[in-house]
Amino acid sequence: MGKPTGFTEFTRQVPTRIPVKDRLKNYQEIYLPWSEELSKNQGARCMNCAIPFCHHGCPLGNLIPDWNDLIYRGKWKEALDALHSTNNFPEFTGRICPAPCEAACTLNINNDPVTIEYIEKAIVDKGFEEGWIVPEPPAKRTGKSVAVVGSGPSGLAAAYQLNRAGHQVTVYERSEYLGGLLALGIPDFKLDKAIIERRVDVMRAEGVEFKTNIDVGVDVLAEELVAAFDAVCLTGGSTVPRRLGVEGEDLDGIHPAMDYLTQQNRINRDQAVFPDERITTTGKSVLILGGGDTGADCLGTAHRQGAEVVYQYEILSEPPEGRPGNNPWPLWPLIMRSSPAHEEGGIRDYSILTKSFSGKDRKVTKLHAVRVEWGAPDASGRLSMQEIAGSEFDLDVDLVLLALGFLHPQKEGMIEQLEVELDPRGNVETDVDKMTSVPGVFAAGDMSRGQSLVVWAIAEGRQAAHGIDKYLMGASDLPSVNLRGWV
Repeated sequence: MGKPTGFTEFTRQVPTRIPVKDRLKNYQEIYLPWSEELSKNQGARCMNCAIPFCHHGCPLGNLIPDWNDLIYRGKWKEALDALHSTNNFPEFTGRICPAPCEAACTLNINNDPVTIEYIEKAIVDKGFEEGWIVPEPPAKRTGKSVAVVGSGPSGLAAAYQLNRAGHQVTVYERSEYLGGLLALGIPDFKLDKAIIERRVDVMRAEGVEFKTNIDVGVDVLAEELVAAFDAVCLTGGSTVPRRLGVEGEDLDGIHPAMDYLTQQNRINRDQAVFPDERITTTGKSVLILGGGDTGADCLGTAHRQGAEVVYQYEILSEPPEGRPGNNPWPLWPLIMRSSPAHEEGGIRDYSILTKSFSGKDRKVTKLHAVRVEWGAPDASGRLSMQEIAGSEFDLDVDLVLLALGFLHPQKEGMIEQLEVELDPRGNVETDVDKMTSVPGVFAAGDMSRGQSLVVWAIAEGRQAAHGIDKYLMGASDLPSVNLRGWV
């Protein structure tokens, strides 16, 4: 504990954001760099608790007190080593993770938690700036080969670990870019795509082979992959979007959020889009259904495109500002959250149920909705919902974005060909080592867990790498990850 009184001397401080009027002009990352002095002071707030609950709050088990103390002492390279010991991609989690570690921070009982996420970002960014992060190819190869299908955070983490263990790893990605939703789903103003590319360059230099524009199950049959490699790891994500199932949902102008976000990310990379396929909010009245991170990503993108007005509706009730009595620390706090996108404008509302859409000439023009109230949980733990009589209303809209999450992975193609067993939610079933019902075929990330956080995806990928290494070699020195937690 570098400074025993640090948490009493320094208040929580996050990096400065670029002013709204300036950041709406482009898609650049919105945070300015921290100074070393500020990072040091924030690290000094860590109490080095006797029981560091942040370890358990983080699915990766990051050694948070260790690197907080190290940067307070100015030992940045050692802090980077401690950070990398549990997390392959702190530059991703330091930008887009909702930081369950901070929710579990002991200071968060009655104070503002340590700024763990931004300290993490500061450490890894300095590591790249100083040239400390360099390729480290394995000293010897095992002669075993592994195919990883999907290049999102889970697939990249599995590939990173397996390559370091000496296996020859080939990553297959069906899109033209590596990174999965990191590359195409997350807006640039949250995660600059150069951040992904520089890490992929390190992995490529270490010996990982990447193949893009290959849809396994279509361009290459799944059984061909199983025959060609000693093990296969499925990390294709949860990609089937949830729908409302209401009248008028098929009208033009209503789009899944990911179609909208991925298109803008491609445009940011100078890809051409046919005018009749362009999804744009410029000068429009826009409705976003869904109050989570994806909805906020749509909100920030809509502002940058020049929307006239943006509504963001959520079916659940408005969360409280502080923890309710049944949601104690160190559990994930079910409280009101606002992203930087909400600073930029928009109208948020809660407890709204979509009844239908209507339009003119096959194009959406109106939302028809009703307000609801939520009652006490029933015997199964589910909250009861009741429509409020007389609360029906209409909203004029030009564009609707459905940020409702995902149901399960795509079954057509690879999953059907492999005939792996699925869980009741439609995800790929795995054991503790992440092996599916088909020997030698593993699955990790959203494809097996269901849609979740980037930090869980990385943890799943690392655990799959441990399981694959053990399957191939009889035992594994790669770390095993505890995939139970509070999130």
